[in-house]
Amino acid sequence: MLDTRSWMLDGKNSGIMELHDCRGRPPCLPRYSRYNCSRNKMRKLYLIILICLFTGVACGYKFTGGGELPSGIKSINIELFENRTSETGLEHVITNDLNYEVTRNGRVSLTDKESSDAVLTGTIRSLNVDSISHKGKSSIERRVKITVDMKLTSSAGKVLWSVQGVTEDEDYDVMDDKPDTEQNRSDAIEELSKRLAEKIYNRMADDF
Repeated sequence: MLDTRSWMLDGKNSGIMELHDCRGRPPCLPRYSRYNCSRNKMRKLYLIILICLFTGVACGYKFTGGGELPSGIKSINIELFENRTSETGLEHVITNDLNYEVTRNGRVSLTDKESSDAVLTGTIRSLNVDSISHKGKSSIERRVKITVDMKLTSSAGKVLWSVQGVTEDEDYDVMDDKPDTEQNRSDAIEELSKRLAEKIYNRMADDF
């Protein structure tokens, strides 16, 4: 394949063509040839950067959730969260979202407690709602925040991993009608539960 080429007129024999590629070109090559060679180098550099971004490891990057569970843990059971708040049904929402997150990542399989290699348990420690925006004396925006503790225990009863105080929050609008506000609050809890489940899984995987 010919790279940058140029025509040269020999002093003794006018019309003779000398071909040189961009690495072995003589000093009299036109300026556009040097530009093409530099452009080719830049393309190679961009390609290397793209490979680094996609492979991650080669360039020292670690993508979130890229870790593995302890050796030998191929299946886990996720118990229904213990709910220490007054929010009825919250334990089912978070447990279901965490089940989905583990299934989506596919690094371990979900199974019943008796046949699992480890059991993941969680406690919903608190659910707090605070006003973050006001109009006069009325609240127009609130923030709901949930905090959980997690523990992964092997089938032999050994604690493999634990973390306390994992939190996530979500804002929602306060409406004139109370049912609309309650719906916004419920939607906010569902949204933050999904992010909380993702955060729990990533923390657990990254710690090994």
